[in-house]
Amino acid sequence: MRRISLSVLFILVCFGVFAQEDLMNLLNENNPKEINFTTATFKSTRILNGHSIERMPAGQLDVRISHRFGRINTGAYEFFGLDQANMHLSLEYGIFNWLMVGVGRGNYEKTFDGFTKFSILRQSSGAKSMPVSLSVLTSVAMNSLKWPDQTRTNYFSSRLSYVGQVLIARKFNQAFSFQLTPSYVHRNLVSTELDPNDLYALGAGGRLKLTKRISLNAEYYYLANPKSYMSQQIYNPLSVGIDIETGGHVFQFIFTNSVAMIEKGFIGETTGSWAKGDIHFGFNISRVFTLKKH
Repeated sequence: MRRISLSVLFILVCFGVFAQEDLMNLLNENNPKEINFTTATFKSTRILNGHSIERMPAGQLDVRISHRFGRINTGAYEFFGLDQANMHLSLEYGIFNWLMVGVGRGNYEKTFDGFTKFSILRQSSGAKSMPVSLSVLTSVAMNSLKWPDQTRTNYFSSRLSYVGQVLIARKFNQAFSFQLTPSYVHRNLVSTELDPNDLYALGAGGRLKLTKRISLNAEYYYLANPKSYMSQQIYNPLSVGIDIETGGHVFQFIFTNSVAMIEKGFIGETTGSWAKGDIHFGFNISRVFTLKKH
Protein backbone atom coordinates (compact mmCIF):
# COMPACT_ATOMS: atom_id res chain seq x y z
CA MET A 1 0.00 0.00 0.00
CA ARG A 2 2.86 2.35 0.80
CA ARG A 3 4.42 1.73 -2.63
CA ILE A 4 1.05 2.27 -4.32
CA SER A 5 0.53 5.54 -2.40
CA LEU A 6 3.99 6.85 -3.34
CA SER A 7 3.41 5.91 -6.98
CA VAL A 8 0.08 7.74 -7.06
CA LEU A 9 1.66 10.80 -5.38
CA PHE A 10 4.52 10.79 -7.93
CA ILE A 11 2.05 10.62 -10.82
CA LEU A 12 0.01 13.54 -9.40
CA VAL A 13 3.13 15.70 -8.94
CA CYS A 14 4.29 14.99 -12.49
CA PHE A 15 0.83 15.76 -13.83
CA GLY A 16 0.81 19.08 -11.91
CA VAL A 17 4.23 20.07 -13.30
CA PHE A 18 3.26 19.30 -16.90
CA ALA A 19 -0.08 21.05 -16.48
CA GLN A 20 1.71 24.14 -15.14
CA GLU A 21 4.09 24.13 -18.12
CA ASP A 22 1.15 23.88 -20.53
CA LEU A 23 -0.56 26.78 -18.76
CA MET A 24 2.59 28.98 -18.92
CA ASN A 25 3.04 28.20 -22.62
CA LEU A 26 -0.59 29.15 -23.25
CA LEU A 27 -0.20 32.43 -21.35
CA ASN A 28 2.98 33.29 -23.28
CA GLU A 29 1.20 32.66 -26.56
CA ASN A 30 -1.70 34.95 -25.60
CA ASN A 31 0.54 37.66 -24.11
CA PRO A 32 3.39 38.64 -26.47
CA LYS A 33 6.56 40.43 -25.40
CA GLU A 34 6.25 43.84 -23.77
CA ILE A 35 6.88 47.09 -25.65
CA ASN A 36 10.14 48.67 -24.46
CA PHE A 37 10.04 52.43 -25.12
CA THR A 38 13.34 54.30 -25.46
CA THR A 39 13.90 56.96 -22.79
CA ALA A 40 16.36 59.85 -22.29
CA THR A 41 17.20 60.32 -25.97
CA PHE A 42 18.22 63.79 -24.79
CA LYS A 43 18.48 64.97 -21.20
CA SER A 44 16.41 68.13 -21.68
CA THR A 45 13.57 69.46 -23.83
CA ARG A 46 16.28 71.47 -25.66
CA ILE A 47 19.34 70.21 -27.46
CA LEU A 48 20.91 73.66 -26.95
CA ASN A 49 18.90 76.45 -28.61
CA GLY A 50 16.37 74.32 -30.45
CA HIS A 51 13.84 71.85 -29.12
CA SER A 52 14.71 68.19 -28.67
CA ILE A 53 12.38 65.23 -29.03
CA GLU A 54 11.91 65.17 -25.24
CA ARG A 55 8.78 66.57 -23.59
CA MET A 56 7.57 67.08 -20.04
CA PRO A 57 5.58 64.17 -18.55
CA ALA A 58 1.99 64.85 -17.54
CA GLY A 59 1.71 66.97 -14.42
CA GLN A 60 5.31 68.26 -14.43
CA LEU A 61 6.31 71.92 -14.79
CA ASP A 62 9.69 72.96 -16.20
CA VAL A 63 10.89 76.43 -15.15
CA ARG A 64 13.62 77.49 -17.59
CA ILE A 65 16.00 80.44 -17.43
CA SER A 66 18.29 81.05 -20.40
CA HIS A 67 21.07 83.63 -20.83
CA ARG A 68 23.22 84.60 -23.79
CA PHE A 69 25.96 87.12 -23.14
CA GLY A 70 27.63 89.47 -25.62
CA ARG A 71 30.22 88.51 -28.20
CA ILE A 72 33.52 87.20 -26.90
CA ASN A 73 35.48 89.20 -29.49
CA THR A 74 34.38 92.52 -27.93
CA GLY A 75 37.45 92.20 -25.72
CA ALA A 76 38.37 92.95 -22.12
CA TYR A 77 36.55 96.33 -22.05
CA GLU A 78 33.23 94.46 -22.35
CA PHE A 79 34.60 91.65 -20.16
CA PHE A 80 34.52 89.41 -23.24
CA GLY A 81 30.76 89.84 -23.59
CA LEU A 82 29.77 89.31 -19.97
CA ASP A 83 28.84 92.99 -19.56
CA GLN A 84 25.89 92.35 -21.87
CA ALA A 85 23.10 89.86 -21.29
CA ASN A 86 20.08 88.59 -23.14
CA MET A 87 17.58 86.54 -21.14
CA HIS A 88 14.62 84.29 -21.82
CA LEU A 89 12.28 82.95 -19.12
CA SER A 90 9.72 80.23 -19.81
CA LEU A 91 7.21 77.95 -18.08
CA GLU A 92 6.59 74.61 -19.78
CA TYR A 93 4.04 72.03 -18.67
CA GLY A 94 3.13 68.46 -19.60
CA ILE A 95 -0.63 68.17 -20.11
CA PHE A 96 -0.46 64.53 -21.21
CA ASN A 97 2.53 62.24 -21.61
CA TRP A 98 2.35 62.98 -25.34
CA LEU A 99 1.55 66.73 -25.21
CA MET A 100 3.34 69.70 -23.63
CA VAL A 101 2.80 73.45 -23.88
CA GLY A 102 4.95 76.44 -22.95
CA VAL A 103 4.97 80.23 -22.71
CA GLY A 104 7.95 82.55 -22.48
CA ARG A 105 9.29 86.09 -22.56
CA GLY A 106 12.70 87.25 -23.75
CA ASN A 107 14.37 90.63 -24.08
CA TYR A 108 15.37 89.86 -27.70
CA GLU A 109 12.91 92.22 -29.42
CA LYS A 110 10.92 92.04 -26.14
CA THR A 111 9.31 88.89 -27.51
CA PHE A 112 6.45 86.90 -25.99
CA ASP A 113 6.16 83.34 -27.30
CA GLY A 114 4.14 80.18 -26.87
CA PHE A 115 4.40 76.66 -28.25
CA THR A 116 2.87 73.18 -28.30
CA LYS A 117 4.85 69.97 -28.82
CA PHE A 118 3.21 66.60 -29.23
CA SER A 119 4.55 63.10 -29.86
CA ILE A 120 3.41 61.00 -32.79
CA LEU A 121 5.90 58.10 -32.70
CA ARG A 122 8.16 56.76 -29.95
CA GLN A 123 11.27 54.68 -30.53
CA SER A 124 10.68 51.20 -29.14
CA SER A 125 11.67 47.55 -29.28
CA GLY A 126 10.12 44.26 -28.19
CA ALA A 127 6.52 43.58 -29.19
CA LYS A 128 6.48 46.77 -31.25
CA SER A 129 9.63 47.91 -33.06
CA MET A 130 9.91 51.59 -34.01
CA PRO A 131 13.35 52.84 -35.16
CA VAL A 132 12.81 56.56 -34.43
CA SER A 133 10.83 59.00 -32.31
CA LEU A 134 8.83 61.71 -34.07
CA SER A 135 7.20 64.84 -32.66
CA VAL A 136 5.69 68.02 -34.09
CA LEU A 137 6.31 71.53 -32.71
CA THR A 138 4.24 74.62 -33.49
CA SER A 139 4.95 78.03 -32.00
CA VAL A 140 3.98 81.69 -32.29
CA ALA A 141 6.02 84.73 -31.23
CA MET A 142 5.04 88.36 -30.77
CA ASN A 143 7.49 91.26 -31.09
CA SER A 144 6.44 93.89 -28.52
CA LEU A 145 8.95 96.63 -29.39
CA LYS A 146 7.49 100.10 -29.88
CA TRP A 147 6.82 100.93 -33.51
CA PRO A 148 9.68 103.01 -34.96
CA ASP A 149 7.20 105.07 -37.01
CA GLN A 150 4.14 105.98 -34.94
CA THR A 151 2.59 108.07 -37.72
CA ARG A 152 1.82 105.22 -40.11
CA THR A 153 -0.87 102.57 -39.68
CA ASN A 154 0.67 99.70 -37.71
CA TYR A 155 -1.15 96.38 -37.52
CA PHE A 156 -0.99 93.95 -34.60
CA SER A 157 -0.60 91.06 -37.05
CA SER A 158 2.70 92.59 -38.19
CA ARG A 159 4.15 91.70 -34.79
CA LEU A 160 3.56 87.97 -35.22
CA SER A 161 5.69 85.15 -36.57
CA TYR A 162 5.06 81.42 -36.71
CA VAL A 163 7.20 78.27 -36.63
CA GLY A 164 6.49 74.67 -37.58
CA GLN A 165 8.98 71.86 -37.00
CA VAL A 166 9.15 68.09 -37.32
CA LEU A 167 11.51 66.48 -34.78
CA ILE A 168 12.93 63.11 -35.86
CA ALA A 169 15.34 61.48 -33.40
CA ARG A 170 17.02 58.16 -32.71
CA LYS A 171 18.98 56.94 -29.71
CA PHE A 172 21.57 54.62 -31.24
CA ASN A 173 22.97 53.39 -27.93
CA GLN A 174 23.42 54.55 -24.34
CA ALA A 175 26.08 57.04 -25.42
CA PHE A 176 24.88 58.63 -28.68
CA SER A 177 21.64 60.25 -29.89
CA PHE A 178 20.94 62.19 -33.08
CA GLN A 179 18.07 64.38 -34.31
CA LEU A 180 16.99 65.98 -37.61
CA THR A 181 14.66 69.00 -37.50
CA PRO A 182 13.06 70.21 -40.75
CA SER A 183 11.84 73.74 -39.96
CA TYR A 184 9.56 76.40 -41.43
CA VAL A 185 9.41 80.02 -40.21
CA HIS A 186 6.89 82.60 -41.37
CA ARG A 187 7.29 86.28 -40.48
CA ASN A 188 4.30 88.53 -41.17
CA LEU A 189 6.50 91.65 -41.41
CA VAL A 190 10.13 91.83 -42.52
CA SER A 191 12.61 94.69 -42.60
CA THR A 192 12.78 95.23 -46.37
CA GLU A 193 11.39 93.73 -49.56
CA LEU A 194 14.69 91.85 -49.95
CA ASP A 195 13.94 89.76 -46.86
CA PRO A 196 11.68 86.73 -47.40
CA ASN A 197 8.62 86.21 -45.23
CA ASP A 198 9.09 82.43 -45.40
CA LEU A 199 12.25 80.66 -44.27
CA TYR A 200 13.13 76.98 -44.67
CA ALA A 201 15.85 75.27 -42.66
CA LEU A 202 17.13 71.84 -41.72
CA GLY A 203 18.47 71.40 -38.22
CA ALA A 204 20.75 68.62 -36.98
CA GLY A 205 21.73 67.97 -33.39
CA GLY A 206 23.49 65.28 -31.40
CA ARG A 207 24.29 64.19 -27.87
CA LEU A 208 27.39 62.24 -26.83
CA LYS A 209 27.26 60.95 -23.26
CA LEU A 210 30.60 61.37 -21.49
CA THR A 211 29.71 60.25 -17.96
CA LYS A 212 26.55 59.28 -16.09
CA ARG A 213 25.57 62.96 -15.66
CA ILE A 214 27.58 64.86 -18.30
CA SER A 215 27.15 64.94 -22.08
CA LEU A 216 28.55 66.89 -25.04
CA ASN A 217 25.89 68.43 -27.31
CA ALA A 218 26.09 70.10 -30.73
CA GLU A 219 23.47 71.73 -32.95
CA TYR A 220 23.44 73.27 -36.45
CA TYR A 221 20.71 74.76 -38.66
CA TYR A 222 21.20 75.10 -42.40
CA LEU A 223 19.11 77.90 -43.90
CA ALA A 224 17.88 76.89 -47.37
CA ASN A 225 16.97 80.44 -48.49
CA PRO A 226 19.73 82.24 -50.44
CA LYS A 227 21.30 84.50 -47.81
CA SER A 228 23.02 86.73 -50.38
CA TYR A 229 19.69 88.36 -51.30
CA MET A 230 18.80 89.47 -47.76
CA SER A 231 19.18 93.00 -46.46
CA GLN A 232 21.86 91.99 -43.91
CA GLN A 233 24.49 89.28 -43.68
CA ILE A 234 22.95 86.15 -42.19
CA TYR A 235 24.82 83.07 -40.95
CA ASN A 236 23.72 79.56 -40.10
CA PRO A 237 23.48 79.08 -36.31
CA LEU A 238 26.02 76.67 -34.80
CA SER A 239 26.06 75.80 -31.11
CA VAL A 240 28.14 73.48 -28.93
CA GLY A 241 27.74 72.89 -25.24
CA ILE A 242 27.84 70.68 -22.18
CA ASP A 243 24.87 69.17 -20.31
CA ILE A 244 25.24 68.62 -16.56
CA GLU A 245 22.44 66.84 -14.71
CA THR A 246 22.09 67.32 -10.95
CA GLY A 247 18.89 65.67 -9.77
CA GLY A 248 15.97 67.92 -10.66
CA HIS A 249 18.24 70.44 -12.42
CA VAL A 250 19.80 70.32 -15.86
CA PHE A 251 22.53 72.90 -16.58
CA GLN A 252 23.57 73.57 -20.17
CA PHE A 253 26.69 75.65 -20.84
CA ILE A 254 26.67 76.90 -24.44
CA PHE A 255 28.84 78.61 -27.04
CA THR A 256 26.87 79.87 -30.04
CA ASN A 257 26.92 82.53 -32.77
CA SER A 258 23.24 83.32 -32.15
CA VAL A 259 21.96 85.63 -29.45
CA ALA A 260 18.27 84.65 -29.80
CA MET A 261 16.84 81.69 -27.88
CA ILE A 262 13.67 80.99 -29.87
CA GLU A 263 13.36 79.52 -33.36
CA LYS A 264 12.11 82.72 -34.97
CA GLY A 265 15.29 84.46 -33.80
CA PHE A 266 18.14 82.03 -34.38
CA ILE A 267 16.77 80.73 -37.72
CA GLY A 268 17.22 83.54 -40.24
CA GLU A 269 18.33 86.29 -37.84
CA THR A 270 21.78 85.10 -36.73
CA THR A 271 24.26 87.84 -37.67
CA GLY A 272 27.35 86.47 -35.90
CA SER A 273 30.09 84.37 -37.51
CA TRP A 274 32.20 81.77 -35.75
CA ALA A 275 35.06 82.51 -38.16
CA LYS A 276 35.08 86.16 -37.03
CA GLY A 277 34.88 85.31 -33.34
CA ASP A 278 31.24 86.43 -32.99
CA ILE A 279 30.64 83.81 -30.31
CA HIS A 280 28.25 84.19 -27.38
CA PHE A 281 28.73 82.29 -24.14
CA GLY A 282 25.49 81.35 -22.41
CA PHE A 283 23.60 78.84 -20.34
CA ASN A 284 20.21 77.21 -19.82
CA ILE A 285 18.94 76.24 -16.37
CA SER A 286 16.03 73.82 -16.12
CA ARG A 287 14.22 73.04 -12.83
CA VAL A 288 11.36 70.54 -12.86
CA PHE A 289 8.47 70.63 -10.34
CA THR A 290 5.88 67.87 -9.97
CA LEU A 291 2.42 69.47 -9.69
CA LYS A 292 0.32 66.33 -10.14
CA LYS A 293 1.38 62.93 -8.90
CA HIS A 294 0.22 59.69 -10.49
